Amino acid sequence: MRKMETLLLLSPELSVEERETILKTMDEVVVREGGKMLLVDQWGMRDLAYPVRKQMRGFYVRLEYAAPSQLVAELERIIRITDGVFKFMTVKLADSVEATEEVA
Repeated sequence: MRKMETLLLLSPELSVEERETILKTMDEVVVREGGKMLLVDQWGMRDLAYPVRKQMRGFYVRLEYAAPSQLVAELERIIRITDGVFKFMTVKLADSVEATEEVA
């Protein structure tokens, strides 16, 4: 399994419950597809350098997970159809996940 990272830019108009629902959905997709969520890092509300969908602020969340190759395509498909997600970017951090890095 590879170590992957996905950065999400969420709408500033989402409530806390709506954000938690989106993050829970992402976690469920990772687990369902055979991966393991390592870290959910909520950066919070930040100013944007340029308007995105006529908004100048956005809520950033960084997801770090161990994933087989097919998981990334499914996760990005779910992200694309999820309301409230403005932008996202997925990056491979490492070719394999060390046993000491995994979070229970």
